[in-house]
Amino acid sequence: MESNVNIRLACDRVNIPVINEAGKGRRLFTPGEVVTSQQGFMRGHGTYMEDENIKSSVAGVMVQVNKLITVKALKGRYVGEIGDVVVARVIEVQEKRWKVDTNSRLDSVLLLSSVNLPGGELRRRGVEDEKQMRKYLQEGDLISAEVQNVHADGVLSLHTRSLKYGKLSQGILIKVFPSLIQRRKTHFHNLPCGASIILGNNGFIWITPIMNTEGEEGGGFTQNLGDVVAKQDRETIARLKNCILALAHYKMMLYDTSILFAYEESLKYEVHELLHQEVMSDVAFLTQHRLALLEK
Repeated sequence: MESNVNIRLACDRVNIPVINEAGKGRRLFTPGEVVTSQQGFMRGHGTYMEDENIKSSVAGVMVQVNKLITVKALKGRYVGEIGDVVVARVIEVQEKRWKVDTNSRLDSVLLLSSVNLPGGELRRRGVEDEKQMRKYLQEGDLISAEVQNVHADGVLSLHTRSLKYGKLSQGILIKVFPSLIQRRKTHFHNLPCGASIILGNNGFIWITPIMNTEGEEGGGFTQNLGDVVAKQDRETIARLKNCILALAHYKMMLYDTSILFAYEESLKYEVHELLHQEVMSDVAFLTQHRLALLEK
């Protein structure tokens, strides 16, 4: 008995293309596929040499910098770079430092000397400050921070010296693949729909109501857990969350414009309807179409 078997590569089965930083489609390479057979290129992360060809060792998109070719995996842990904005969770309080989860291979560290003291006071950290560490940040707290240094073993060192960083209060946390976060000049956005969003380079996204923080000098440790969030703000946050999940499901790059377009396209649906597959597909398609028109 004979039967015909049709085997296709994964790149031939992708319905919606991966969107690059310029909004244009890029090809998806599968493990073992030839990236280039031309001579004179250097292989980077996610590639290997075989028969004088540079082949992909992961499923992802090619990134070329001059003569260096790398393949950026669509799925994987966060690989930090100096200056990245991250959203992280404190998992342990240690001597003169906090250990935090940044979605990377190893836990990151936030030194006591790398945070602002309450009130923005500038002085050396002493024994009393070390005793007060758990009052500043304790296990389970969510923070926004910036990558200050990347050690040789891959451990990230963070800092929150700017008042825009620090402890996060009321809001919702969304986890996506780090490769879907587009690198921008700023990752803090106040959207016109009435919500603030932090797009962490590590794939953690924080959505919160727009709060008036003028005149506050908490050194990044203040919280508003006693305030009541209005129903309209909660619905806006829930809608933004479902829009982000829809875009992430179809591997579309996440930044302020794409999220805002998806939010506007979702207004014709109820919030709970955005969880349906056909609605997610419709919102993602219309968002992709508007982004393509914007690039022209």
